[in-house]
Amino acid sequence: MNKIHSNNLNHQEQTSDSNNLEANDNLDISQFHRVDINLYPLFIAIFEQKSISKAALILCISQSAVSHALQRLRQQLGDELFIRAGHKMLATPFSEQIYTPIKQALLTIQNIATSQNSFDPKAIHSLKIAVHDEIEPIIFPKLLAHFHSLDLKIQFLSAKLDRKTMFSDLSIQQADFVIDLKQHCPSNIHYQSLIEDHFVVCSQQKNVNKSIYLNAPHIGVSSRRTGQLVEDIDLNRQQLSRQILLRCQHYSTALQVLAQHPEAMLTIPKLILQNLHYADSIHVHELPIALPKIDIGMYWYQDLAHNPRHQFLRAEILKLAQLI
Repeated sequence: MNKIHSNNLNHQEQTSDSNNLEANDNLDISQFHRVDINLYPLFIAIFEQKSISKAALILCISQSAVSHALQRLRQQLGDELFIRAGHKMLATPFSEQIYTPIKQALLTIQNIATSQNSFDPKAIHSLKIAVHDEIEPIIFPKLLAHFHSLDLKIQFLSAKLDRKTMFSDLSIQQADFVIDLKQHCPSNIHYQSLIEDHFVVCSQQKNVNKSIYLNAPHIGVSSRRTGQLVEDIDLNRQQLSRQILLRCQHYSTALQVLAQHPEAMLTIPKLILQNLHYADSIHVHELPIALPKIDIGMYWYQDLAHNPRHQFLRAEILKLAQLI
Protein backbone atom coordinates (compact mmCIF):
# COMPACT_ATOMS: atom_id res chain seq x y z
CA MET A 1 0.00 0.00 0.00
CA ASN A 2 2.85 2.38 0.83
CA LYS A 3 4.43 1.71 -2.57
CA ILE A 4 1.15 2.41 -4.41
CA HIS A 5 0.64 5.58 -2.40
CA SER A 6 4.19 6.65 -3.22
CA ASN A 7 3.68 6.03 -6.96
CA ASN A 8 0.48 8.06 -6.92
CA LEU A 9 2.26 10.91 -5.18
CA ASN A 10 5.09 10.76 -7.73
CA HIS A 11 2.61 10.88 -10.60
CA GLN A 12 0.78 13.85 -9.02
CA GLU A 13 4.07 15.65 -8.46
CA GLN A 14 5.13 14.88 -12.01
CA THR A 15 1.85 16.22 -13.46
CA SER A 16 2.14 19.31 -11.28
CA ASP A 17 5.74 19.85 -12.39
CA SER A 18 4.72 19.58 -16.05
CA ASN A 19 1.95 22.12 -15.56
CA ASN A 20 4.36 24.42 -13.76
CA LEU A 21 6.85 24.14 -16.61
CA GLU A 22 4.22 25.25 -19.11
CA ALA A 23 3.33 28.26 -16.95
CA ASN A 24 6.86 29.22 -15.81
CA ASP A 25 8.39 32.13 -17.75
CA ASN A 26 11.60 32.29 -15.70
CA LEU A 27 14.43 30.53 -17.51
CA ASP A 28 16.90 28.83 -15.16
CA ILE A 29 19.96 28.32 -17.36
CA SER A 30 21.77 26.41 -14.62
CA GLN A 31 19.34 23.50 -15.11
CA PHE A 32 20.47 22.84 -18.67
CA HIS A 33 23.76 21.16 -17.83
CA ARG A 34 21.80 17.95 -17.24
CA VAL A 35 19.52 18.26 -20.30
CA ASP A 36 20.48 16.39 -23.47
CA ILE A 37 18.44 18.19 -26.13
CA ASN A 38 19.23 15.48 -28.70
CA LEU A 39 16.90 13.15 -26.84
CA TYR A 40 13.84 15.27 -27.60
CA PRO A 41 13.73 14.84 -31.41
CA LEU A 42 13.96 11.13 -30.64
CA PHE A 43 10.93 11.46 -28.34
CA ILE A 44 8.96 13.17 -31.13
CA ALA A 45 9.95 10.50 -33.67
CA ILE A 46 8.84 7.60 -31.44
CA PHE A 47 5.64 9.42 -30.42
CA GLU A 48 4.59 10.07 -34.04
CA GLN A 49 5.72 6.77 -35.56
CA LYS A 50 4.73 4.58 -32.58
CA SER A 51 7.76 2.49 -33.48
CA ILE A 52 11.41 2.35 -32.45
CA SER A 53 12.46 0.90 -35.82
CA LYS A 54 10.74 3.69 -37.80
CA ALA A 55 12.15 6.33 -35.47
CA ALA A 56 15.64 4.86 -36.04
CA LEU A 57 15.06 5.06 -39.81
CA ILE A 58 14.12 8.76 -39.62
CA LEU A 59 17.04 9.62 -37.34
CA CYS A 60 19.51 7.50 -39.36
CA ILE A 61 20.72 5.62 -36.29
CA SER A 62 20.45 2.00 -35.14
CA GLN A 63 17.47 0.61 -33.23
CA SER A 64 19.84 -0.19 -30.38
CA ALA A 65 20.93 3.47 -30.21
CA VAL A 66 17.28 4.57 -30.10
CA SER A 67 16.51 2.12 -27.29
CA HIS A 68 19.50 3.31 -25.21
CA ALA A 69 18.62 6.97 -25.81
CA LEU A 70 15.01 6.33 -24.83
CA GLN A 71 16.19 4.76 -21.59
CA ARG A 72 18.24 7.89 -20.79
CA LEU A 73 15.24 10.12 -21.50
CA ARG A 74 13.04 7.95 -19.25
CA GLN A 75 15.50 8.43 -16.44
CA GLN A 76 15.74 12.16 -17.09
CA LEU A 77 11.98 12.73 -17.12
CA GLY A 78 11.06 10.10 -14.53
CA ASP A 79 8.40 8.43 -16.66
CA GLU A 80 8.14 5.29 -18.81
CA LEU A 81 7.06 7.56 -21.75
CA PHE A 82 6.14 4.63 -24.06
CA ILE A 83 4.71 1.18 -23.39
CA ARG A 84 5.06 -1.63 -25.92
CA ALA A 85 1.75 -3.05 -27.16
CA GLY A 86 2.37 -5.67 -29.85
CA HIS A 87 4.39 -3.99 -32.58
CA LYS A 88 3.54 -0.46 -31.40
CA MET A 89 5.01 1.87 -28.78
CA LEU A 90 2.07 3.63 -27.13
CA ALA A 91 2.51 6.94 -25.33
CA THR A 92 1.87 7.24 -21.61
CA PRO A 93 -0.46 10.01 -20.31
CA PHE A 94 2.65 12.03 -19.39
CA SER A 95 4.00 11.70 -22.96
CA GLU A 96 0.64 12.85 -24.34
CA GLN A 97 0.88 15.90 -22.06
CA ILE A 98 4.43 16.95 -23.01
CA TYR A 99 4.33 16.13 -26.76
CA THR A 100 2.94 19.47 -27.96
CA PRO A 101 5.20 21.72 -25.81
CA ILE A 102 8.30 19.73 -26.85
CA LYS A 103 7.42 19.84 -30.54
CA GLN A 104 6.71 23.58 -30.42
CA ALA A 105 10.01 24.19 -28.66
CA LEU A 106 11.93 22.14 -31.25
CA LEU A 107 10.19 23.93 -34.13
CA THR A 108 11.16 27.28 -32.59
CA ILE A 109 14.80 26.20 -32.31
CA GLN A 110 14.74 24.81 -35.85
CA ASN A 111 13.33 28.04 -37.30
CA ILE A 112 15.92 30.14 -35.45
CA ALA A 113 18.75 27.87 -36.63
CA THR A 114 17.69 27.98 -40.28
CA SER A 115 16.32 31.52 -40.68
CA GLN A 116 19.75 33.18 -40.72
CA ASN A 117 21.37 30.64 -43.00
CA SER A 118 21.17 31.41 -46.71
CA PHE A 119 20.14 28.24 -48.54
CA ASP A 120 22.32 27.11 -51.45
CA PRO A 121 20.44 24.85 -53.91
CA LYS A 122 23.78 23.41 -55.01
CA ALA A 123 23.87 21.64 -51.63
CA ILE A 124 21.04 19.36 -52.83
CA HIS A 125 22.54 16.04 -53.91
CA SER A 126 19.51 13.80 -54.38
CA LEU A 127 15.76 13.85 -54.99
CA LYS A 128 13.58 10.78 -54.51
CA ILE A 129 10.04 10.75 -55.85
CA ALA A 130 7.58 7.86 -55.64
CA VAL A 131 5.41 7.89 -58.75
CA HIS A 132 2.97 5.62 -60.58
CA ASP A 133 4.37 3.79 -63.64
CA GLU A 134 1.99 5.51 -66.06
CA ILE A 135 2.63 9.00 -64.67
CA GLU A 136 6.45 8.69 -64.68
CA PRO A 137 6.87 9.41 -68.46
CA ILE A 138 4.79 12.59 -68.08
CA ILE A 139 6.83 13.92 -65.16
CA PHE A 140 10.43 12.78 -65.16
CA PRO A 141 11.78 13.83 -68.60
CA LYS A 142 10.62 17.42 -68.04
CA LEU A 143 11.68 17.35 -64.38
CA LEU A 144 15.25 16.39 -65.28
CA ALA A 145 15.39 18.92 -68.10
CA HIS A 146 14.18 21.68 -65.78
CA PHE A 147 16.71 20.96 -63.02
CA HIS A 148 19.46 20.58 -65.62
CA SER A 149 18.67 24.13 -66.79
CA LEU A 150 19.34 25.29 -63.21
CA ASP A 151 22.82 23.75 -63.38
CA LEU A 152 22.19 21.57 -60.34
CA LYS A 153 23.96 18.24 -60.02
CA ILE A 154 21.15 16.24 -58.45
CA GLN A 155 20.83 12.47 -58.50
CA PHE A 156 17.19 11.64 -59.28
CA LEU A 157 15.46 8.48 -58.13
CA SER A 158 12.04 7.44 -59.36
CA ALA A 159 10.64 4.86 -56.95
CA LYS A 160 7.71 2.58 -57.75
CA LEU A 161 4.61 3.88 -56.01
CA ASP A 162 2.91 1.65 -53.45
CA ARG A 163 -0.40 3.28 -52.58
CA LYS A 164 -0.73 1.14 -49.45
CA THR A 165 2.42 2.62 -47.90
CA MET A 166 2.83 5.96 -49.70
CA PHE A 167 1.83 8.13 -46.72
CA SER A 168 3.95 6.24 -44.19
CA ASP A 169 6.88 6.35 -46.65
CA LEU A 170 6.61 10.14 -46.67
CA SER A 171 6.40 10.37 -42.88
CA ILE A 172 9.59 8.31 -42.42
CA GLN A 173 11.19 10.21 -45.33
CA GLN A 174 11.68 7.20 -47.57
CA ALA A 175 10.63 9.56 -50.34
CA ASP A 176 10.85 13.35 -50.63
CA PHE A 177 7.59 13.50 -52.59
CA VAL A 178 4.86 11.31 -53.99
CA ILE A 179 3.32 12.30 -57.31
CA ASP A 180 -0.03 10.64 -57.93
CA LEU A 181 -3.74 11.15 -58.47
CA LYS A 182 -5.52 13.25 -55.88
CA GLN A 183 -7.02 11.24 -53.03
CA HIS A 184 -7.91 11.62 -49.37
CA CYS A 185 -4.79 11.82 -47.19
CA PRO A 186 -4.00 12.01 -43.45
CA SER A 187 -3.75 15.39 -41.69
CA ASN A 188 0.08 15.15 -41.50
CA ILE A 189 0.38 14.89 -45.31
CA HIS A 190 -0.01 17.90 -47.61
CA TYR A 191 -1.16 17.83 -51.25
CA GLN A 192 -0.77 20.36 -54.04
CA SER A 193 -2.15 20.00 -57.54
CA LEU A 194 0.31 19.97 -60.46
CA ILE A 195 -1.51 18.92 -63.61
CA GLU A 196 -5.12 18.60 -64.73
CA ASP A 197 -5.92 15.96 -67.34
CA HIS A 198 -9.01 14.36 -68.87
CA PHE A 199 -10.04 11.05 -70.45
CA VAL A 200 -10.25 10.45 -74.19
CA VAL A 201 -11.37 7.35 -76.11
CA CYS A 202 -9.19 5.28 -78.44
CA SER A 203 -10.77 2.95 -81.00
CA GLN A 204 -10.43 1.73 -84.58
CA GLN A 205 -13.97 2.99 -85.11
CA LYS A 206 -14.12 6.34 -86.91
CA ASN A 207 -17.16 7.60 -85.02
CA VAL A 208 -18.01 7.23 -81.34
CA ASN A 209 -21.18 8.36 -79.59
CA LYS A 210 -22.71 7.51 -76.21
CA SER A 211 -24.59 4.47 -77.49
CA ILE A 212 -21.59 3.04 -79.37
CA TYR A 213 -19.35 3.66 -76.39
CA LEU A 214 -21.60 1.88 -73.87
CA ASN A 215 -22.24 -1.13 -76.11
CA ALA A 216 -18.66 -1.71 -77.23
CA PRO A 217 -16.24 -4.15 -75.51
CA HIS A 218 -13.73 -2.19 -73.43
CA ILE A 219 -10.12 -2.65 -72.40
CA GLY A 220 -9.57 -1.53 -68.81
CA VAL A 221 -6.26 -0.63 -67.18
CA SER A 222 -5.46 -0.89 -63.48
CA SER A 223 -2.45 -1.82 -61.35
CA ARG A 224 -4.84 -3.25 -58.74
CA ARG A 225 -5.82 -6.93 -58.89
CA THR A 226 -9.43 -6.33 -57.97
CA GLY A 227 -11.88 -3.48 -57.57
CA GLN A 228 -13.70 -1.22 -59.97
CA LEU A 229 -11.87 0.88 -62.53
CA VAL A 230 -11.94 4.64 -61.94
CA GLU A 231 -14.09 5.18 -65.04
CA ASP A 232 -16.64 2.56 -63.97
CA ILE A 233 -17.06 4.13 -60.52
CA ASP A 234 -18.16 7.37 -62.19
CA LEU A 235 -20.26 5.57 -64.81
CA ASN A 236 -22.09 3.67 -62.06
CA ARG A 237 -22.90 6.98 -60.35
CA GLN A 238 -24.69 7.90 -63.57
CA GLN A 239 -26.41 4.46 -63.58
CA LEU A 240 -24.41 3.45 -66.65
CA SER A 241 -22.29 0.36 -67.28
CA ARG A 242 -20.02 -1.18 -69.92
CA GLN A 243 -18.55 -4.57 -70.81
CA ILE A 244 -14.86 -5.17 -69.97
CA LEU A 245 -13.19 -7.38 -72.59
CA LEU A 246 -9.76 -7.30 -70.94
CA ARG A 247 -8.30 -5.84 -67.76
CA CYS A 248 -4.52 -5.30 -67.93
CA GLN A 249 -1.83 -3.41 -66.01
CA HIS A 250 -0.45 -0.95 -68.57
CA TYR A 251 -1.89 1.35 -71.23
CA SER A 252 0.88 0.36 -73.66
CA THR A 253 -0.42 -3.23 -73.53
CA ALA A 254 -4.00 -2.03 -73.93
CA LEU A 255 -3.11 -0.07 -77.08
CA GLN A 256 -1.50 -3.16 -78.64
CA VAL A 257 -4.57 -5.26 -77.89
CA LEU A 258 -6.80 -2.47 -79.21
CA ALA A 259 -5.06 -2.72 -82.60
CA GLN A 260 -6.20 -6.37 -82.79
CA HIS A 261 -9.87 -5.75 -81.92
CA PRO A 262 -11.68 -3.36 -84.29
CA GLU A 263 -14.79 -3.10 -82.10
CA ALA A 264 -12.98 -2.50 -78.80
CA MET A 265 -12.43 0.79 -77.00
CA LEU A 266 -9.92 2.14 -74.51
CA THR A 267 -10.57 5.05 -72.14
CA ILE A 268 -7.23 6.70 -71.36
CA PRO A 269 -5.92 9.97 -69.86
CA LYS A 270 -4.87 12.28 -72.70
CA LEU A 271 -1.42 13.11 -71.26
CA ILE A 272 -0.56 9.44 -70.86
CA LEU A 273 -1.63 8.75 -74.46
CA GLN A 274 0.66 11.53 -75.72
CA ASN A 275 3.65 9.62 -74.34
CA LEU A 276 2.76 6.27 -75.94
CA HIS A 277 2.99 4.79 -79.45
CA TYR A 278 -0.09 3.30 -81.07
CA ALA A 279 -1.12 1.89 -84.48
CA ASP A 280 -2.14 4.20 -87.32
CA SER A 281 -5.52 2.46 -87.41
CA ILE A 282 -6.44 3.79 -83.98
CA HIS A 283 -8.45 7.01 -83.76
CA VAL A 284 -8.65 9.33 -80.76
CA HIS A 285 -12.09 10.70 -79.80
CA GLU A 286 -13.43 12.99 -77.13
CA LEU A 287 -15.26 11.06 -74.43
CA PRO A 288 -19.03 11.02 -75.25
CA ILE A 289 -19.90 10.77 -71.54
CA ALA A 290 -19.01 13.33 -68.87
CA LEU A 291 -16.36 12.07 -66.43
CA PRO A 292 -14.54 14.14 -63.77
CA LYS A 293 -11.20 15.77 -64.57
CA ILE A 294 -8.06 13.94 -63.50
CA ASP A 295 -6.07 15.82 -60.84
CA ILE A 296 -2.38 14.85 -60.54
CA GLY A 297 -0.32 16.44 -57.80
CA MET A 298 2.43 16.05 -55.22
CA TYR A 299 2.24 14.91 -51.63
CA TRP A 300 4.74 15.70 -48.86
CA TYR A 301 5.17 15.36 -45.10
CA GLN A 302 3.89 18.44 -43.24
CA ASP A 303 6.88 18.71 -40.87
CA LEU A 304 9.07 19.54 -43.88
CA ALA A 305 6.86 22.44 -44.97
CA HIS A 306 9.34 25.08 -43.70
CA ASN A 307 12.52 23.17 -44.48
CA PRO A 308 14.56 25.35 -46.94
CA ARG A 309 15.65 22.38 -49.07
CA HIS A 310 12.10 21.10 -49.28
CA GLN A 311 10.67 24.56 -49.99
CA PHE A 312 13.07 25.03 -52.90
CA LEU A 313 12.29 21.61 -54.39
CA ARG A 314 8.52 22.12 -54.06
CA ALA A 315 8.71 25.49 -55.80
CA GLU A 316 10.69 24.04 -58.70
CA ILE A 317 8.46 20.96 -59.07
CA LEU A 318 5.41 23.25 -59.14
CA LYS A 319 6.84 24.85 -62.27
CA LEU A 320 6.17 21.55 -64.07
CA ALA A 321 2.57 22.66 -64.44
CA GLN A 322 3.79 25.34 -66.87
CA LEU A 323 6.01 22.89 -68.78
CA ILE A 324 3.56 20.06 -69.44
